[in-house]
Amino acid sequence: MAAGEIAVIPGFQGVSDDNRITTLGRGGSDTSAVAVAAAIGADRCDIYTDVDGVYTTDPRIVAKARKLKYVTYEEMLELASVGSKVLQTRSVSLAMKEGVRVQVLSSFIDDDATPADEIPGTMIVSDEELEGLDMERQLITGIAADKNEAKVILTRVPDRPGAVATIFGPLAAANINVDMIIQNVGRDKGETDVTFTVPGADLLRAQTLLEAQKEAIGYNRIITDGKVAKISVVGVGMKSHAGVAATMFRALADRGINIQAISTSEIKVSVLIDEDETELAVRVLHTAYGMDATEAA
Repeated sequence: MAAGEIAVIPGFQGVSDDNRITTLGRGGSDTSAVAVAAAIGADRCDIYTDVDGVYTTDPRIVAKARKLKYVTYEEMLELASVGSKVLQTRSVSLAMKEGVRVQVLSSFIDDDATPADEIPGTMIVSDEELEGLDMERQLITGIAADKNEAKVILTRVPDRPGAVATIFGPLAAANINVDMIIQNVGRDKGETDVTFTVPGADLLRAQTLLEAQKEAIGYNRIITDGKVAKISVVGVGMKSHAGVAATMFRALADRGINIQAISTSEIKVSVLIDEDETELAVRVLHTAYGMDATEAA
């Protein structure tokens, strides 16, 4: 590189602690690019993918979705974790840790297209840098939908200390990720219902594990539903503005969309709904938060 040459470096692979060549797993090529950019102190890392940037939501669902000029690391991590497929979380978390600015660009451009420096892709930056750009911050940055969700309900679980540990311990040991968790108010008989979600691909395995642990857990019956979807609104503006969740719940209620479960973080609100209402919910929320572009993207 010092001689003005171009280094072509294969991604998706590395060396383990015992000096064996190994692959980095899903999203490994993006992670490789960010790691190299961090190692050489690059001004930014350009990731060429199948989209030309990060949008407020999936343009295939909402024609008026807008391409974002800037997204913070935190927002991109949340969007990636709840269904946005633009970047893998590992590459974003590494970029945040190392302070690497990442630009998302499209691979599908002509040879005579505008250089990357001038293409209006989406730049993923720190919260501090975004604040320094002196631009008006969006309350909500994006809306993501994930149909890879399944709901599990255990009825009449003993309402005593340690009961939930007997539920989630075996799932953790089997590397099954649990997302939303709801424990209903205890019944008069010292029992409660516990509802949670797991990845759709792990539903059968989770059900088998829980049925094997029925006596230890002490629940009455198990109810599963693989036809659900998680809808999430993400934005750092939530840190300083109230009413984001209320707007979400009211907009969905006005369209008769039932909320089955809720989970929140500092910059995210997620709800579980019927899978058949996914596209409607995304469109309704995109409009409710004033995110529709004046013209289709």
